Amino acid sequence: MMDKKIKILIVDDNNDIRDIYAEVFRKENFDVIEASDGLEGLEKANEKVPDIIFTGIIMPRMDGFSMMEALKKNVTTSKIPVAISSHMGREEDRKRAEELGAKDFIVRGETSPIQALERIKSLFINEGYNVEFNRNSLDSAKLAKELNTSQDFKCAKCNTDLVLRMQINNSKEGILNARLICPKCGWILKA
Repeated sequence: MMDKKIKILIVDDNNDIRDIYAEVFRKENFDVIEASDGLEGLEKANEKVPDIIFTGIIMPRMDGFSMMEALKKNVTTSKIPVAISSHMGREEDRKRAEELGAKDFIVRGETSPIQALERIKSLFINEGYNVEFNRNSLDSAKLAKELNTSQDFKCAKCNTDLVLRMQINNSKEGILNARLICPKCGWILKA
């Protein structure tokens, strides 16, 4: 559960998809605003000024990329981070999203709504760090056994080396929370 209520604008022309994501984010205490296409998303972004926008690409009236371009032209909305939700995951779409400054590119078929939520939340964790995990040292084999995972510590989705995502809970005491995640697709190792 997040302490501060984050305002998210979910933009998608598919009502069912939008409803699923809206429900997942509301359960995690996000303030959810919804829009059915890029034009409505642009209007709501100007009116409500969300903390983040989670948008699809292909939509009627205005697509997600055109909306991102329009957001950048307005001083009120130019700094709002945008995460792209793609149902196809095409490489040219990923490159275009990067060029436009998207903070994340989430492929629906490869990433569950809960994983998308975790990736969006991670954008707001200021004291989080990704640390390279050395799978060949000390107790890594023992850890792999306890976590019921393979000893190579590779992502189950895309075979990328996992990293330790650490968040400081108490800096004075040196208390951390750590998770093994994939830096490429956001997959999280669950025990």
